[in-house]
Amino acid sequence: MAPSSSSGLTFKLHPLVIVNISDHFTRVKTQLNPPASVCATGNGSSSGDAMILQNPRVYGCVIGIQKGRTVEIFNSFELLFDPTTDTLDRSFLEKKQELYKKVFPNFYILGWYSTGNDANESDMHIHKALMDINECPVYVLLNPAINHAQKDLPVTIYESEFHVIDGIPQPIFVHTSYTIETVEAERISVDHVAHLKPSDGGSAATQLAAHLTGIHSAIKMLNSRIRVLYQYLVAMQKGDIPCENSLLRQVSSLLRSLPAAQSERFQDDFLMEYNDKLLMSYLAMLTNCASNMNEVVDKFNTAYERHSRRTGRTQFM
Repeated sequence: MAPSSSSGLTFKLHPLVIVNISDHFTRVKTQLNPPASVCATGNGSSSGDAMILQNPRVYGCVIGIQKGRTVEIFNSFELLFDPTTDTLDRSFLEKKQELYKKVFPNFYILGWYSTGNDANESDMHIHKALMDINECPVYVLLNPAINHAQKDLPVTIYESEFHVIDGIPQPIFVHTSYTIETVEAERISVDHVAHLKPSDGGSAATQLAAHLTGIHSAIKMLNSRIRVLYQYLVAMQKGDIPCENSLLRQVSSLLRSLPAAQSERFQDDFLMEYNDKLLMSYLAMLTNCASNMNEVVDKFNTAYERHSRRTGRTQFM
């Protein structure tokens, strides 16, 4: 496992980068993997080739800005990779860089991205080739393997540091932490994607159930974390574990921020929205009752007309 970074830089990653990399990988995987019928009637490719096709690697550049010690990765674009020489198409990179510079003059190439489980030696060759564009490039690695037990994003950001190995200074990849940063447009887009109707034609009830399941999981996770914090504080109060003033200050700061939600303005806004929701519910119930009443009246009128016709016909005879 790669060591942690000691550069002290703060990295902010935007969701658009993750979406771009995932879309790039999905398209390449779909294009390289032929249908099962084609594989069965093809020219007899080996199982090793099939594994390569099932797990392709994609490459691209990440762009953004750096202000002081803060590096913010806003966007990315795809690159062409030559597997025979294990290098990137430099002319294509320069052309894309020139085009992006015209549209986003404040953005610079911060590094590159790829897909895979972990950084390897071949990645370092690509990393060194980009040092003439950015002397300290970052490497964003997306792991496309599905792991249902993993709760964190399958994205790792690496920096390069020179370490002395066998008396020779050599660059190695080191892990660095990052946070997700979003703007209003990205939040709207991500929320829209999260609420898209399933392609299999799932009903509204299915979507509501999935939404409520997500809310339930989030509340369950929050409850478990609060329980762990509570148990830790109780053990600290009993003297079972040593007291940590830094942790107590963080807990105190968190608790002091809670009464801010009990302000008069918050109560007014909350009650106004709550009353609006109740009003909409009442209107929906009244509309439903009126619709049911109309159906009953129509049925009664129809029955009455039929009864009147039969009665009149009997009297005439």
